[in-house]
Amino acid sequence: MSEPSTPPTQSYEQAREELADVVRRLEGGGLTLEESLALWERGEELAGVCQHWLDAARERLERVSPQDS
Repeated sequence: MSEPSTPPTQSYEQAREELADVVRRLEGGGLTLEESLALWERGEELAGVCQHWLDAARERLERVSPQDS
C-alpha cells in the first residue's frame, strides 16, 4: 500500500468512518465480484489515508517529545 504523495483531502475521522462502512458492506455479502473488488480497492485507499494521518501525528509527537538519552 503506497502513501499518498500529497496530503489527503479527507480527515482521519472521515476516512476511518468510510473505511468502517466499506468493511460493513463487504462483510454483509450479497455483492458481485466486481463490486467487492471496487470496495476492496477503496478500502485500501482509505487505509492509506488513515496511515498518512497517523504517521504525521507520530512525527509531530516525536518532534515535541524529549529524546531519551
